[in-house]
Amino acid sequence: MGSAGFGSPSDGELVRGARTGDAAALGALLGRHRAGMQAVALSVLGNRPDAEDAVQDAWLIAFRRIGDLRDPESAGAWLRMIVRNVCRSRLRSAPPTTPFVDLSLPVTESGPEQVVDRHALRDWIWQAVDQLSPTLRMTVMLRHFSPRSPSYAQMAALCGVPVGTVRSRLSEARRKLVEAMAATADAAHADVLAASRRSAREAVETLAAAEQGRFAELTAERWTPDAAYYVGRQRVGDQDFLIRGMACDLEAGVRQRFVSAVTSRDTTIWEMDLVSPPDAPDHCPPAVAWVMTTKDGRMHHLRLFHASGVRDERTPPQDA
Repeated sequence: MGSAGFGSPSDGELVRGARTGDAAALGALLGRHRAGMQAVALSVLGNRPDAEDAVQDAWLIAFRRIGDLRDPESAGAWLRMIVRNVCRSRLRSAPPTTPFVDLSLPVTESGPEQVVDRHALRDWIWQAVDQLSPTLRMTVMLRHFSPRSPSYAQMAALCGVPVGTVRSRLSEARRKLVEAMAATADAAHADVLAASRRSAREAVETLAAAEQGRFAELTAERWTPDAAYYVGRQRVGDQDFLIRGMACDLEAGVRQRFVSAVTSRDTTIWEMDLVSPPDAPDHCPPAVAWVMTTKDGRMHHLRLFHASGVRDERTPPQDA
């Protein structure tokens, strides 16, 4: 049963509201059960910082899976079960990944009102992401919002920092993300769906322009004049370097196929499948992510993350 006091909505009412995109209802539900979730995490992990991280991970899972709860009145037990599973996973191995590939919530209704409500809840999440600092925003997007979530070691190489720094950034990002979502439950939200679709179109147009010999023309329009390629924190090439790298890949018969796009205020991640030429099927890794920092809406800094690892900094980016 719900733990609401006299005159307050029950857990079941809050769950049903959350399923239709009511951000305030979801925030109230999680706030109501936070103490119980923290108690479970502390009993399993034994120290408060790790327990806080586990609760934050559990919150992010609950945001995505609220539609899976069979008995809305058992929300408290369900949330405690999630945090207990997160804790056990942490004890067995590395902290679990919580990908947000599709930020719309699973519901049975499909009318226009329900579509708008689901978009509102997704936009609430992205508004909270946009309140993070650029460094934390990139960290949480890579780990939680990318279909091919990199490992801590890969993220460390990608950003040019120690693994411990990645862990601390991720912990801080999750904490601030949850706090921001709780604080902005009733705020107005930007149209994130439109931004993601626009970014996806730009990715497809970029690949098409490259294959049509117009890559330099397009980058001159959509990239900043000082756009550069980075490995970690080291600048290893300018815009011409990237253009030459793309040309080398195309001449070798390598093609990229767009998969997905996630975007925030100043960070965009494009996921691409890499298709090797028929006569050299192992020429390139199976996939690549373009991790871009933007400036005034234009690509400014580019890093590449490959499915099989991070490119060595001595190697030119042949699939930029």
